[in-house]
Amino acid sequence: MNSRQSTFKTSLSKYKHGILNAIAPIKHIFFKTKTKQTSYNGMTLIATFVLISIGLCFFMTFHNDFEAFNANRTKSLLGYTFLVIASILFVFKAFHFIYITYNYIKYKPIASVADEALPKCTVIVPAYNEGKHVWETLISLSESKYPKHKLELIAIDDGSKDDTWHWMQKAKKQLGDRLSIYQQPVNKGKRHALYRGFNLATGDIFITVDSDSIVEKSTLRRLVSPFIERPQCDAVAGNIRVSNAKKEMLPKMLDVSFVMSFEFVRSAESTLNSVLCTPGALAAYRKTAVLKCLPDWMNQTFMGQPSDIGEDRAMTNMILKQGKHVLFQSNAIAYTTVPEKYTGLYKMFIRWGRSNVRENIAMSKYVFTNFRKDSKLGSRLLFIGQSAHIIMSYPFMAFMLLFVLTHPLLFLGSTLLSILITSTFPFIFYARRYSFKASYWAYTYSILYTFGLFWITPYAIATANKSGWLTRDLAPNT
Repeated sequence: MNSRQSTFKTSLSKYKHGILNAIAPIKHIFFKTKTKQTSYNGMTLIATFVLISIGLCFFMTFHNDFEAFNANRTKSLLGYTFLVIASILFVFKAFHFIYITYNYIKYKPIASVADEALPKCTVIVPAYNEGKHVWETLISLSESKYPKHKLELIAIDDGSKDDTWHWMQKAKKQLGDRLSIYQQPVNKGKRHALYRGFNLATGDIFITVDSDSIVEKSTLRRLVSPFIERPQCDAVAGNIRVSNAKKEMLPKMLDVSFVMSFEFVRSAESTLNSVLCTPGALAAYRKTAVLKCLPDWMNQTFMGQPSDIGEDRAMTNMILKQGKHVLFQSNAIAYTTVPEKYTGLYKMFIRWGRSNVRENIAMSKYVFTNFRKDSKLGSRLLFIGQSAHIIMSYPFMAFMLLFVLTHPLLFLGSTLLSILITSTFPFIFYARRYSFKASYWAYTYSILYTFGLFWITPYAIATANKSGWLTRDLAPNT
């Protein structure tokens, strides 16, 4: 037995028990268990760093093999080509990160305007199989610090199979003429429900709110203030946090992810006047901009099939195409419910992934034209960044599988080392803004995404023509 084999055998024996302990708590994410969730949270965080330490051990043990692996890749034309492309992408991503960080630092939310300057708004809440959540949403909206005579509330039940309509009726009894409720005869999809709301709305600003979102009291006035202060602004994205992050693991991870996605990335995009997606959970649009693109938005197709997903990204894309600005308000906060199990999570990500593929194709048709009078560089760089991620998903997955088959422990070590490095920024960002203790979930989420959700983008590309919401059906026993 040579020294390397001896070292490996010792390391494997030493960490075998740690691996078993690390994997055990994660099963709660995938399967229903009767054990209280809170008992798993601490174990999972400990398991996260046990796994990372194991990875570091493997990397240190096999780092010479890693150098040899890279050297062997350059000997073949295919390997050399991949190395060159990977190096170019790494440089671009490093530049892109610096560029985003620079624009994040420049970002400042627009302060709320006075009551007399606030426009008349119509809030549209589409709901499907939402149950009591829709009542909670409507009550939170009615309690907003917004002039009552300037706020119209519309809720539309999109043919729900549960008691959603009952809860809408209860909200109507409480709110009276402040709320109008409508019921679709059959489930037609969120886009159809919003379309009906847009045609019923009388406000100058349309606000869309998901039926499981709870808004803070000052959210609406902060959300619409950019329309008054910035005449070129025709859409505004709200800041989305996770409402069910107190106990369950996945929501805790997603809250860290959402903070990065909104308060870091969208802040930078807002500085560039080019937020790429106004989220369905909370977004606002100028009426004139919506009406201008409404026929195309409603009749949008992909590969000959009607589009029934990604309505928020599609609306944003069409408004950007008009040459208008799309901004983000970090001080306009809504709390939304996210999946608590792996099945719901990957279905949500598949829907987002398919929409991302479709809308990047749509964006490619105008982003390099003279679509806007002012600077277009930011929009183009943001588009290139997203497109690169999509285009390179298959080559990198193929490389990953090859790496796993030829050097499994080296792959594990180098991957976990990368997670430790790349997750430290979200950890610091979340810790500085919210909670140091909760920020550790950044590492756990990266592990879950790397090993459990890496297939989402390739699968979304392959099935981009498929439709369906995927996450709103009732459980079989409901």
